[in-house]
Amino acid sequence: MKKRVTGIGGLFFKSTDPDASKDWYKKYLGFDTDAYGSTFWWKDKEGNDCSTQWSPFPKDTNYYEPSKKDFMFNYRVENLEELLMVLKEEGVTIVGDMETHEYGKFGWILDNDGNKIELWEPIDQAFL
Repeated sequence: MKKRVTGIGGLFFKSTDPDASKDWYKKYLGFDTDAYGSTFWWKDKEGNDCSTQWSPFPKDTNYYEPSKKDFMFNYRVENLEELLMVLKEEGVTIVGDMETHEYGKFGWILDNDGNKIELWEPIDQAFL
């Protein structure tokens, strides 16, 4: 099996006013925000363009369920389909079905504390 997690793909958190949060981070911390939050670009050790997404979600979102936490981490992975099969064999709880989009594949698991973790096999070029 190749590497599992290769980096942080995103930081997602609940906010009472996501637009106000985006404005605050733009004004005071210089985030380049859009409708989804802010995308940070970086290069991996091979020089490939990579991104990490920062996004406030509405306080009433159900996207993090079954976790009851106010945040969710997204981790960049290699070969998501294989990783999900291995994790399931290892007894990790898989949440829902894998989804494929033009910007990558997504799968979800629960960690030992019941936090929902989003796994992303990215296609960073879709954002360029």
